[in-house]
Amino acid sequence: MNNANKRKVFDFTVWSMSLLFAFGLLTDSALADSKVPAATNKTYQAECGSCHIAYSPALFAAPAWRRVMAGLTKHFGTDAGVDARAAAEIGAFLESNAAEGRKRGSDSGVLRITETPWFTRKHREVPAPAWKNPKVLSPANCTACHAGAERGDFDEHAVRIPR
Repeated sequence: MNNANKRKVFDFTVWSMSLLFAFGLLTDSALADSKVPAATNKTYQAECGSCHIAYSPALFAAPAWRRVMAGLTKHFGTDAGVDARAAAEIGAFLESNAAEGRKRGSDSGVLRITETPWFTRKHREVPAPAWKNPKVLSPANCTACHAGAERGDFDEHAVRIPR
């Protein structure tokens, strides 16, 4: 094999490996966007999970969680207040596991996860009638379509919108 052919093989190999590496990064990024750490704090699960899914702390940035915790007595029209010990434990858990610098948990100023830019982007293809389905009722009912939501699994390939 002459030097020109060796160079072509080398260039082809380098470009192929570069493309595979880039594809791997894109795939990893896409998968990371569909998986979030599950909410593992028992007090958080008991208190917050009694009314709705115990959302993963990674769905919000720490400042947003602080605002949520500060407004529990008027939590979307409900008094969701908890005692001081529980509030401190839950707040610390949420802040220590909150999103940091990722698109998903950026602090957009909203206090509903379902109104964040990330949520809106990920659900833009969901038809409006799906949210009104009696088996869904609200975008906040993650488990209606995402069977693994409580485990932090929001893989779009496993979504099953109820009929």
